Amino acid sequence: MDEALHMRRALELAAKARGNTSPNPMVGAVILGADGHPAGEGYHDQAGSRHAEVMALEHAGEKARGGTLYITLEPCDHEGRTPPCTQAIVSAGILRVVVAAEDADSRVRGRGIAKLRAAGVQVDVGLGRAEAAELNVAYTHHRTTGRSFVSLKMAASLDGAVAPRAGVRHRLTGTKAFEFVNELRYTHDAVLVGVHTAIVDDPRLTVRPPRPRAVPYLRIVTDDRGHLPLDGHLVRDAATTPTLVVTTAAMPADRREALTEHGVEFLVCHATAEGYVDLGAMLTALGERGIISILCEGGPTIAAAMLAGAHVGRVYWLVAPEILGSATLAPAIATATRTPTRTGLRIDSIAMLGLDLLVTATPTKTAPIHADGSN
Repeated sequence: MDEALHMRRALELAAKARGNTSPNPMVGAVILGADGHPAGEGYHDQAGSRHAEVMALEHAGEKARGGTLYITLEPCDHEGRTPPCTQAIVSAGILRVVVAAEDADSRVRGRGIAKLRAAGVQVDVGLGRAEAAELNVAYTHHRTTGRSFVSLKMAASLDGAVAPRAGVRHRLTGTKAFEFVNELRYTHDAVLVGVHTAIVDDPRLTVRPPRPRAVPYLRIVTDDRGHLPLDGHLVRDAATTPTLVVTTAAMPADRREALTEHGVEFLVCHATAEGYVDLGAMLTALGERGIISILCEGGPTIAAAMLAGAHVGRVYWLVAPEILGSATLAPAIATATRTPTRTGLRIDSIAMLGLDLLVTATPTKTAPIHADGSN
């Protein structure tokens, strides 16, 4: 019996709900009957709906008795919006459960596995662990830190510039890259830019064409002093597309009132010594709201601040086959903060999106660069 095959199927099922389960994890389940043949499968499609193992058990019916359950995440043993899954598994007569990874949620971690074993169910853990961990990397980060997971998307020319000159809107990448970024937006709970990007690019920050999401898609702008234009897309569309401005006490009351009248919501955070929004405090506050994942699409300033604060969990770096010759803009990401930093990256993959190059990487460490260039 190819057990890896059954777990891969469970992982495929889990991924079908990408972008729709927050603040819950993506989970898939496959059941083999006592005869070793497939009997049922299911996946958790959105928060509040039946869990993957329950759907698979219902699909399998009596064929589940004496069978094996392959599940991508540890079954829960607590009463939430739905009853404990461990109870359903034991009641259905499942004799063996193969779990890819333990749940990072403190209400579940280890308890589900222990409950099953105490009931006489054989539980094996670890098959497909790496794949399961990657699938729910944002969920695990949120459950262990309380903060939203940040994916940073940047696009630059071959010579490292983001535009021909400062303050100019310039589209660097092509259609395939646009489609990729659109998918990234869909699979994250929110997309975030700094107010400077909002002013220069006047973006909509929407998924185009629109796709229904079980979890409302949120647009976020960091604006510490209230410079977001009232006539820009982000404000004009706020009544129909959830839009959050993260600011500080320095934003004038009349400006906040004007934005509120357009349907903009506010989150007031502590300011840094320089007067900017404290990004760590922001990510904690957003995590408390159940925002598990954020796609940061801002310019060099907010990208540098995110990296300097070690807030980035994944980097998507698009390189366009273009030389802009903007020498003054090339080092922008390294000089946008007062304390330059050097961030180590583990390259996860390199791919071509049409004519553009996509480098996907995971930050491994962030360290200050001293005056002599060392770190």
